[in-house]
Amino acid sequence: MTDDTTGAPREPGGQWYDQEAGPLVRPYAVTGGRTAPGPSGVRFDLIALVALDPAAPADDDPALGPEHRTLIDLCRPETQSVAELAAGADLPVGVVRVLLGDLLERGRVTVSRPVPPAQLPDERVLREVIAGLRAL
Repeated sequence: MTDDTTGAPREPGGQWYDQEAGPLVRPYAVTGGRTAPGPSGVRFDLIALVALDPAAPADDDPALGPEHRTLIDLCRPETQSVAELAAGADLPVGVVRVLLGDLLERGRVTVSRPVPPAQLPDERVLREVIAGLRAL
């Protein structure tokens, strides 16, 4: 096998190392090949809010990897959206969704979804309420 740029023989395992970035870990290796967040049935939208569960057990779970712990550390100071967690952890959103599914199943985090626009009050109704309050 040769290097496409120089024609020199490539060392075995060299495709897992980048001169500028260092060692590379493929996303499927981080998630164990999983692409779905697990059987919890929760959808992790980009704007879903993730917070640490106050009743969460101690951080001594050996099943948690370094990426899981990074997400926990990012949620520690304040609630974060899935998009913010992906950016803060420097991981693809798909990987973060799978890892959050793991944390949710272990009772480490809680997920709340913002109110969908269809369930928000109609602007016309709000204007009528404001007009009624002004009339008082």
